[in-house]
Amino acid sequence: MTTPFELFAGLAEADANDIRVLGHIIRLAPGEGLFGLGDDATHLYLVERGRIALTLPLRVGDREQQVPVEERSAGQALGWSALIPPHHFTLAAKALAETALLALPRTELLAHMESHPAVGYRFALNVASMVGHRLNVTQTMWLREVQRVVTLSYA
Repeated sequence: MTTPFELFAGLAEADANDIRVLGHIIRLAPGEGLFGLGDDATHLYLVERGRIALTLPLRVGDREQQVPVEERSAGQALGWSALIPPHHFTLAAKALAETALLALPRTELLAHMESHPAVGYRFALNVASMVGHRLNVTQTMWLREVQRVVTLSYA
């Protein structure tokens, strides 16, 4: 049985399978990095099993801290930067457990979407939903920080 991926929502099973065969499986051990902030985003990733932490590396004093942003697990996707210029990852990703991912190469995926516009449209809407979710997560983090600063400033 294959993992039902959020990015395949609304697609016929045959269309989802056509996209699935474009990719290849990669496996990560716990603690193994998938990509870093600013790396070239050549693939979109779908989590078959396991968990991936998405973090924002920030310099705190003389060391770098990985600030957690969110986790992705089976059925979820990461790496939407592969489809959106300038094609550089906006966070870092690391496996939290034994993880298997379907890696979809940008060039082949975009060509498939262009040659199958109805599938590409549905897939693009699903990617937009994923980007919107990230925006909500980021906005929530930002609002918490603004509230903290305002509270400290006016307390």
